[in-house]
Amino acid sequence: MSAVLIIDDEESVLVSLRFALEDDYTVHTAKSSEEALEILRSEPVSAALLDLRLGNEDGLAVLGELRAVDPELPVIIITAYGSIASAVEAMRRGAFSYLTKPLNLEELKLALRRAVEHAGLNRRVRELTAALTADTLQWGIAAGSRAMQPVLALIERAKDIDATVLITGESGTGKELVARALHFAGRRAKGPWEVINCAAIPTTLLEGELFGYAAGAFTGATRSHTGRFAAAHGGTLFLDEVGELEPSVQAKLLRVLEDKLVRPLGAEKSQRVDVRVVAATSRDLKKEVEAGRFRADLYFRLNVVSIHLPPLRERREDIPLLVRHFLARISERLGAPSLKLTPEALAALEAYSFPGNVRELENALERAAVLASGSTITLADLPPEIRVAAGAGTGTRGTRCSNKPFR
Repeated sequence: MSAVLIIDDEESVLVSLRFALEDDYTVHTAKSSEEALEILRSEPVSAALLDLRLGNEDGLAVLGELRAVDPELPVIIITAYGSIASAVEAMRRGAFSYLTKPLNLEELKLALRRAVEHAGLNRRVRELTAALTADTLQWGIAAGSRAMQPVLALIERAKDIDATVLITGESGTGKELVARALHFAGRRAKGPWEVINCAAIPTTLLEGELFGYAAGAFTGATRSHTGRFAAAHGGTLFLDEVGELEPSVQAKLLRVLEDKLVRPLGAEKSQRVDVRVVAATSRDLKKEVEAGRFRADLYFRLNVVSIHLPPLRERREDIPLLVRHFLARISERLGAPSLKLTPEALAALEAYSFPGNVRELENALERAAVLASGSTITLADLPPEIRVAAGAGTGTRGTRCSNKPFR
């Protein structure tokens, strides 16, 4: 049970607040700053309620003393002498929120619940920051979750062999990043790295792009063109969205994989190529084979080593690590100061399902970085769908929640 500290010089107030809150919290009470500081130094406290007029003491000064002991302690100011000036000053000095007597019990409980949640988020951010070490960023892949360990293990085993690899997973899960790791961490790292998106090039042009063509092979072919297989000789060819290939191209790709020979369009002779092929798809190729849309023999040729990337919703514990990685990259790209994220914004990201996976997370952070008024990204800077998923609605820009940002 979370503990709260109530600081008020009126015994009746302490008694009534203890009675109202003790079912939900461990309640500590103090009539002076001296008593309050003693409790704060000896007991774990998640939030404090502080009377602005504390006998002969200045509540704002006491606020400073409390925050000197625990800078992250959310302090709710309560007073019968409420004014705009005192509220502004209290918030400027770090108060979490500001309420006036006579207290509305429901408003008090709501403010206290938010303060305790905020304290928990700050604590979690500290734990995450301490846990995020360079060891969790391997081959440029931010992966500390249990769900990603089989992926890292397969990369380690497959990076130095020449077997074809088929990477599967939803769009935006980072399939090209895994393909890059297989190439640049392996024995072919000094060789060429060629990428072709099979879904982005019309079938009429794709064959020539893959295998090349000789001058005069077709109308407009005024000079010969080196295909990606020949260009990747000694290195790796990454075939992205291989499931989109038309049957005619599938047949020619199969022949190259079997014979290691490429014949450019219009050429009389074939040329031998030494290429490691890594393919990726967001389709279920087994179902495509069953439906007759993808060749079974080509599927088996590609699927010698299979690496499946889980969606981001199945590796949520990686979100803080990905956030830190992306914020550093976005800061460098924008030429901006080091970007930070409030605990509430981080919690919203962790609560969202991310149908667009890691790519959607990066895009959301880049958008937020552009919209943020400074170097700290708040909940209000995130896309509406993320705020709604977190139960935040849209009216959150005034929330004070950035005393300990995540970076």
